[in-house]
Amino acid sequence: MKIPIYPLKFEPIYQYRLWGGRKLENLLSKPLPDNEPIGEAWILSDRKDHSSLVQEGDLKNKTITSLMEEYRYEIMGKNGLYYDRFPLLLKFLDCKEVLSVQVHPSDHQKELLPEGDTGKTEAWIVLETSDDSKIFAGLKPGTNKENLVESIKDKSVSERLHSFIPKQEDAVFIESGTVHTLGGTVVFEVQENSDVTFRLYDWDRLDAKTGKPRDLQIENAIQSINFNQGEIGPVTPVIDNSIKNSEILFDNNHFKVWRIKNKEVFKVGFIDMPTILVCIDGKGSMNYNNQEYNISKGEVMLLPAIIGQLELLPNDEINLFQITIPDKNSN
Repeated sequence: MKIPIYPLKFEPIYQYRLWGGRKLENLLSKPLPDNEPIGEAWILSDRKDHSSLVQEGDLKNKTITSLMEEYRYEIMGKNGLYYDRFPLLLKFLDCKEVLSVQVHPSDHQKELLPEGDTGKTEAWIVLETSDDSKIFAGLKPGTNKENLVESIKDKSVSERLHSFIPKQEDAVFIESGTVHTLGGTVVFEVQENSDVTFRLYDWDRLDAKTGKPRDLQIENAIQSINFNQGEIGPVTPVIDNSIKNSEILFDNNHFKVWRIKNKEVFKVGFIDMPTILVCIDGKGSMNYNNQEYNISKGEVMLLPAIIGQLELLPNDEINLFQITIPDKNSN
């Protein structure tokens, strides 16, 4: 007999990255591994190599992968027809140093994608900045394949990239095909469930673990780039009057993201659509089937589609992101 499904919280999965730091321990309650730079916390991941574990309740220690096999339609609603694995990957990034200059292919570039994988459109929300914060996104006017390749050879790539100094709460949309990197920031990232990244340039550094430079994939990166993309800056949030004290940051074929800051009760979730809540600050509680479910800073909670809407009661003020997956049938 199936266990009834309920609001699900997941354990974060920490990832070593040579550009990472130790700031994620300020955001998440799970201790960081000792003495190494942690660049990423995967907070909801349906990847074969890294599948998120349920944190509590009757389904504790089940992976999101196994839940998608057993409860696909309960989780995804009508989108269960189109997805056999959870279509988004959510992360916190601590970019102490600048990442490699990189680009991701689109869903349509099948020749560049491993079998069963998708392209990778993503978005960042800046949580913390520092004196050396910088975001590179998009190409400067006049940049083409030839002069970009030349700039890799003479180590002047950064001069070909548009850049800006981010502020806390800036939201940046990185469509597949956009050359990008960032450093000196802590961000929340939402992306298609893909790990396909092509490095164009890595600042000539060595990996402390291997003593060697990391591999570049220049040819595939060049193939992936949308040279008509232009310069990318922060998005302009759109007020959403249907949800109290909320604004829409991103709305595209892959994900829709709200930022909500509230001291009063408000509704979360949607009928027949999965919803993810990511708490950035504060805490709150919801009641479902006469049981209380709490969410607090650094936690992610998946509301399966079958649950519909719930009322969230903040404990003082709560700051969270609400994420849904658009109806695939209407795309």
